[in-house]
Amino acid sequence: MIELTRQFGRYGYRRVAALLRDAGWQVNDKRVERLWRREGLKVPMKQPKKGRLWLNDGSCVRLRPEYRNHVWSYDFVHHRTDDGRAFRTLNILDEHSRECLAIRGKRKLNSAEVIDALTDLFILRGVPA
Repeated sequence: MIELTRQFGRYGYRRVAALLRDAGWQVNDKRVERLWRREGLKVPMKQPKKGRLWLNDGSCVRLRPEYRNHVWSYDFVHHRTDDGRAFRTLNILDEHSRECLAIRGKRKLNSAEVIDALTDLFILRGVPA
């Protein structure tokens, strides 16, 4: 059983039990599970897939931040107050340092206010790369 788990690292106890039965052993899943736990075996967590930074045509989708003021991101957060009225916040972040550059909160945010917030940051910190 241990040799099979070394050979097939992502298999669990049920699959290992099936391989043992195929090899001629007369075991059921419960016995293999009991031995599996006694040996302290676990299936390792699956590693997340890395996202591509470009498409097949060569265009860039997403930049990885390499230094401060390299990549900024902004997002809207919607919420409601206790009386049921909605408000929005505009959050602008520096992706490298995870620093919040600006938060603007209002009942209604339009594109002109987003542009105003960005131009204020461009004046204070310079244009991101």
